[in-house]
Amino acid sequence: MSKVPEMFGSLVFNDSVMQEKLPKDTYKALKKTREQSKPLDLHVANIVANAMKNWAVEKGATHFTHWFQPMTGITAEKHDSFIYPVGNGKVIMEFSGKELIKGEPDASSFPSGGLRATFEARGYTAWDPTSDAFIKDGSLCIPTAFCSYGGEALDKKTPLLRSMNAINKQAMRILKLFGTTAHRVITTVGAEQEYFLIDKDMYAKRKDLIYTGRTLFGAKPPKGQELEDHYFGVIKPRVSSYMKDLDEELWKLGILAKTKHNEVAPAQHELAPIFTTANVATDQNQLTMQIMKKVATKHNLYCLLHEKPFKGVNGSGKHNNWSITTDTGVNLLEPGDSPRENAQFLLFLTAIIKAVDEHQDLLRISVASAGNDHRLGADEAPPAIVSMFIGEDLASVLKSIEDNSDYQKKDKSVMKIGLDVLPSFTKDTTDRNRTSPFAFTNNKFEFRMLGSTVSIACPNIMLNTIIADALSQFADELEKADDFTAALNKLIKRNIKEHKRIIFNGNNYSEEWVEEAKKRGLLNLRSTADALPYYISSENIELFKKHGIFSKSEIYSRYEIQLENYCKQIHIEALTMIDMIKKDILPAACSYMKDISKEAINKKELCADISCELEETLLKKLSSLSADLYNKMEQLSDMVEPEKEFDCIIEEAKFYRSVLSEQMESTRTIADGIESLVGAKYWPYPTYGDLLFSVI
Repeated sequence: MSKVPEMFGSLVFNDSVMQEKLPKDTYKALKKTREQSKPLDLHVANIVANAMKNWAVEKGATHFTHWFQPMTGITAEKHDSFIYPVGNGKVIMEFSGKELIKGEPDASSFPSGGLRATFEARGYTAWDPTSDAFIKDGSLCIPTAFCSYGGEALDKKTPLLRSMNAINKQAMRILKLFGTTAHRVITTVGAEQEYFLIDKDMYAKRKDLIYTGRTLFGAKPPKGQELEDHYFGVIKPRVSSYMKDLDEELWKLGILAKTKHNEVAPAQHELAPIFTTANVATDQNQLTMQIMKKVATKHNLYCLLHEKPFKGVNGSGKHNNWSITTDTGVNLLEPGDSPRENAQFLLFLTAIIKAVDEHQDLLRISVASAGNDHRLGADEAPPAIVSMFIGEDLASVLKSIEDNSDYQKKDKSVMKIGLDVLPSFTKDTTDRNRTSPFAFTNNKFEFRMLGSTVSIACPNIMLNTIIADALSQFADELEKADDFTAALNKLIKRNIKEHKRIIFNGNNYSEEWVEEAKKRGLLNLRSTADALPYYISSENIELFKKHGIFSKSEIYSRYEIQLENYCKQIHIEALTMIDMIKKDILPAACSYMKDISKEAINKKELCADISCELEETLLKKLSSLSADLYNKMEQLSDMVEPEKEFDCIIEEAKFYRSVLSEQMESTRTIADGIESLVGAKYWPYPTYGDLLFSVI
């Protein structure tokens, strides 16, 4: 462990490497670009590129790639070697500033949602100097934005950077009114990542896991998570070895992997990093998911990142810990010792309350996917209803402001455990609420609705944009006020009254809350198909255009892509289900019934008086279930083959959500019933018990 400081960031072209490898003037110019968004001169880029190349070659790299994040939800890369011919069969290692700044991948084969015609191939990747280059698999990876020939954003990084600029602009307007010395506002994120680890050989025997990322069949095992014995439990040796290697690989890439533990479900685990700037956190989370899978194969494991790989046990999410700070190190969500008197904090808190209340739809859209629909509202994740938890203490502060009453500060008390040998410590004034979708936790908000596979770019684009808009409205009002203090107090009080409905500190899992939320007028968008139409509402289009996040065409493209992905995912699941029933489950049931029949016949031939009640009962049950399964499968086949024609993509999505998904669920119920009756040696796949408990 003594080597960790030397290991950390060893594969990253970070600030310390830049200081060492670049001339002073070049380093200063690059730092100015990184911190102040100043243009970078080509001459400077050439010097940076050469230093990057020399450093990368020293580390064993032979290629470079513009590493970008198209709207596939994963990353993309095209690798070019550093070699350049110089004649006589000789080459040199070369890398220019032009190659650093711009790449030209084929843009026609990535999802564009109608932004690009099939025959239009040209696209550009542009270096993002605010995110450090790194070495992965022998290539220098340069984080980039990705856009079309016409300049439309085809990726997730570009709008994220735009949203960071938007919230910086509007937050600085507010801070100037308070006499700040800061020059820039930064959003920071720490993304907790949940995942499952299963044996790789067992994974290879499950078509559903290979094709869809989740199990489409699986009878409930004798033991699941009922005993609550996995959460924070002793990490099994094979998993511990994996986690050790994972930490080291992440540390080499400068990823601040901090915490690891067993999660609630068997075979489920969590990794949590220390926060960093939003765009870097997004890059690093994408890298983390890649490396999780890569390291798993070295241990003959497979890492499952699907939101709900197993029915009946907790699925996997990704908690997005969001905050906002200045370049002078001030956390704008730090209440201080007296939040009632901290006007600046209260203003930013009120802006967030207003933003979340007015834009519940966009936060729900940011976490919408076929996989996450299985989790939200299932007593393992927050419901699809967006609300905020701020704690009893802050709720009392806001109540006192609204009512013009005195605030009775709740003093921190000493925790009494009842054992003198244990040290005493002060407890927080408010407990945490793990059921809340958007919870305040001391100096940040924890957005808990994200699914485990999602890129955190979209949730943070939405958060940055909606909060920027609230701050913009506040700044418009306060900048023209004659009496700043009076106007500030009036604004905070008014917005607390108007938006307090979004605050709920109770149990979000309860049925009572669903009814209460309805009374409050809060949205309950249960599925992706319900949520996505809000994307293209006129209000949201104007919001994104106002702050320069998306053009109208870019919004529609994302709407189309998300809906298409939703439909395609469920369609693939249905086809996989049909294939497994036809080729595996029904043959297994028939084979078992054949042997039972032979056994009964043999018994009768041996002695007519021998009872065959067991065989007959099993045969009747299995025969009936198998016939039902065959009929369900045929009905499912009629729904998906050939593909139905729909008037529009949203109608198709609603069909997949309501009709097809229900058919798949009823089909699964029958298949799982067959599994519970068929002998183990006949069943063609590893069972839930095998998958969840085999890694030791």
